[in-house]
Amino acid sequence: MNTKNRRLFNQTAKESQLVEQEVRRDDIGFGTKLTDSHSRLINQDGSFNIVRVNGTLWDRLNIYNRLITMSWVQFLSWLMIFYVTANTLFAGIYMLADPGMLKAADEKEIYGPFWKCFFFSSQTLTTVGYGHISPDSFLTSSIAAFESMMGLLAFALATGLLYGRFSRPIAHIRFSKQAVFAPYLDVNAWMFRIINCRANQLINLEVSVSMSRLEPKPDGTLSRKYYGLTLERNKVSFFPTNWTLVHPITDKSPLYGCTPEDLEQSDTEFLVSVQALDDTFVQSVHSRFSYRYDEVLWGRKFRPMFDGKQQTQVVKIDLNQLDDTEDAELN
Repeated sequence: MNTKNRRLFNQTAKESQLVEQEVRRDDIGFGTKLTDSHSRLINQDGSFNIVRVNGTLWDRLNIYNRLITMSWVQFLSWLMIFYVTANTLFAGIYMLADPGMLKAADEKEIYGPFWKCFFFSSQTLTTVGYGHISPDSFLTSSIAAFESMMGLLAFALATGLLYGRFSRPIAHIRFSKQAVFAPYLDVNAWMFRIINCRANQLINLEVSVSMSRLEPKPDGTLSRKYYGLTLERNKVSFFPTNWTLVHPITDKSPLYGCTPEDLEQSDTEFLVSVQALDDTFVQSVHSRFSYRYDEVLWGRKFRPMFDGKQQTQVVKIDLNQLDDTEDAELN
């Protein structure tokens, strides 16, 4: 092999080695540069603890996603705000055009010109059209025609959003508030517990857990590393009751020999991802959660949520017992 071919071969081998090292590097998507010890990666509501800056206004607003994912109280409040604002705006337009151009069946029942314009706007916007108030000029008729078209479009969007919120499958999986280090067989284990809060059926439930912590590099700088935690069982076909997820701490576990102080110094966080099939919608649902080092109880174990000795034909599970723990001596 001549010098040129040898150089080419060495370069190719080096590139292949770098690619292989990149493939082997554990990274679940957060990267290795997040070394701020005061922040968590995943919030306990499942959202990512990431804030984007310098984006476009439209991307920052993300209106559809906000309206679909916000709480029902917020959603209905925004609908009410839009409804009142739109009617107030059009009432002002009718006032500028001349409220006298709106003819009422009985002027004595209308509490002032503004409210006459406001209630006419609400009837026009919703296309109810009682006929109690009607436009009496070309100008007000044109404004009413435009408002009725805006009302049709607005309520069509509101109806679509309402349907989208009802039809969107959501995994209402509740996680225990703390994870525990507890004895398990002849070793110790890291555990947490989950339960389905609703009566809908979740099947083919699969759970994956990754551990994130800071580790020093040869030059002394910190880098975030990720380790997949092997669970004693990570998949079940049915999920009718609670489920305690167990990671046995053997000599192959990244938690082997760790102490509470080690977890704190390395800013350890446990990232949990749950996927399942919702039998009601026949669609996949998912949920996320995380436990930081200060949300792990040492020398505690979960109490059973039911003892299996119930004499009734229906097994009852108290959701308030999900977080109940008791002392347990570690191995």
